[in-house]
Amino acid sequence: MDKYAYRAKKLAKISSKPGKTQLINHFLINDTWYLVDLPGYGWAKVSKTKKIDWNIMINDYISKRENLLCLFVLIDIRLDVQDIDLEFMNDLILKGVPFARIFTKADKLSKNKAQSMVARHNKYLKKHWEELPPTFVTSSETGSGREEVINYIEELNGLY
Repeated sequence: MDKYAYRAKKLAKISSKPGKTQLINHFLINDTWYLVDLPGYGWAKVSKTKKIDWNIMINDYISKRENLLCLFVLIDIRLDVQDIDLEFMNDLILKGVPFARIFTKADKLSKNKAQSMVARHNKYLKKHWEELPPTFVTSSETGSGREEVINYIEELNGLY
């Protein structure tokens, strides 16, 4: 049995409407490391005050977390480069925070279109960055990309 196959109902709030994660949620994995779910910073339909509060909370967490190995930036593969994503990732670079991009919802596009969207993102980012972060293309519906992300996490955890 896959050691990450554990499923628990109501472990994390999910919804088709952005903004369900409103706190920092810690999930202990295999009694050895934590997966931390941070509130989204972009598409949630909440007040400006709430977004500012989340931004402060997220930035404090990221800035003060000395044992942070990698921050995964989730990007909807159906969208072109968003200013808010670019600003967030540029801020991570300036702070020296290691991160990887995870393109989500790959099942919503054909394989060729998904590859084209990642290439468009990469082309845009190469204009601004010397190197690209690790990148994964995933779908929670089909499970594609899951194994690659797990392998990457295991590789990171093996380094420390």
